[in-house]
Amino acid sequence: MAYKSKKIKSFAEKVDRMKAYDLKEAIALLKECSKERKFDETIEIAMNLGVDTKHADQQVRGMVSLPNGTGATIRVAVFAKDDKAKEAKAAGADIVGGEDLLEKIQGGFLDFDRCIATPDMMALVGRVAKILGPKGLMPNPKLGTVTPNIEKAVKDAKGGAIEFRAEKAGIIHARVGKVSFADKKLAENVAAFVEAIKKAKPAGAKGTYIEKVSLTSSMGPGLKIDLETIEAA
Repeated sequence: MAYKSKKIKSFAEKVDRMKAYDLKEAIALLKECSKERKFDETIEIAMNLGVDTKHADQQVRGMVSLPNGTGATIRVAVFAKDDKAKEAKAAGADIVGGEDLLEKIQGGFLDFDRCIATPDMMALVGRVAKILGPKGLMPNPKLGTVTPNIEKAVKDAKGGAIEFRAEKAGIIHARVGKVSFADKKLAENVAAFVEAIKKAKPAGAKGTYIEKVSLTSSMGPGLKIDLETIEAA
């Protein structure tokens, strides 16, 4: 325990809580802090937005494909039939079905990270909306998870497309890679994510939209990032 505390103290001493770090400097520091870990830590971004999500015109939600993926293995379930079911399987979907998949979900099966459906299957999917919705798994046309283009949706999900949604306090969290990624690839992913949030700025947002950006690793410190250095990445 003392050894663990000593390591945490060592990391804390390297972090200036008042400083807005250059993105490249922050990535290097997070990697240095993770050197003694026995696993490949996830790098996560947190953004504080100047929005009040209680208002419909200040919702921030969407999907973004990170150029270098997230490093995570994503399990994809697809509601489709006939040729579209074959298309989903060929694209790499882990679970494909109709009534049979519905029954599995009703029985408690939720061993997947993304759920996609063709438009003609949504009446069926609606029967498990109360199960999928609270888990953030309900297919949504605005997010590209209700679509006739099943091949693209499955490949995007497998390739690193991630969903983002502002929480009650206007905070967005997302994983943007692994410590093992090259610095340049992590920087590209962060820049792509921030750009997607900018493009998703709601009409009702007033004042400063992006208030704060932070980067952290699974067990590392949280570092405030200078937004201008992200734009230059």
